[in-house]
Amino acid sequence: MEQAPALVLASSSPRRRELLGRLGLVPARIASPDIDETPRKGETARAYALRLAVEKARAVDRHDGEVVLAGDTTVALGRRILSKAESAEEQRAMMKLIAGRRHQCISSICAIDTEGHERTRLSITVVAFKPLSEAEIEAYVESGEGLGKAGGYAIQGRAEALIRFISGSHSGVMGLPLYETRALLRASGLALG
Repeated sequence: MEQAPALVLASSSPRRRELLGRLGLVPARIASPDIDETPRKGETARAYALRLAVEKARAVDRHDGEVVLAGDTTVALGRRILSKAESAEEQRAMMKLIAGRRHQCISSICAIDTEGHERTRLSITVVAFKPLSEAEIEAYVESGEGLGKAGGYAIQGRAEALIRFISGSHSGVMGLPLYETRALLRASGLALG
């Protein structure tokens, strides 16, 4: 009897681990990929997100019988890529940019199956925050929950109460679009109900 493939999550994100659990999956192994996440000159947000997911998946050693899954979530305001907020100042500036405007959360995933074949999927969600006052922005920045997050916010936390419109995958904005992930992992040989 052939052994079922083992899932390797190429991510240090506890959120992605939690989301995989919603699919009934527990990774056999977790590996943190180390790649350069600097956008290339002229690179679109979609191309950037897909490239990062593929590079993250490739950066992790895949052993026999393993399927590697990696993902990336990129926030784009028009053609501008809003990276991860690394400081309160960066987060404040991002919140001012997206306040009252629609932006895209582009969530990409890449799986490398046991034979080494790569598969990718892309999920695009449109999100609009309500117009935010300076006090609302300050209160959110002071909460600290948006640090290290693309676009400077975490939809699964306090920011959710500031969002007036969302069209697309809520889990994709969190970091792993579950519908696309399930289809990708099934195509890669993992048994999912």
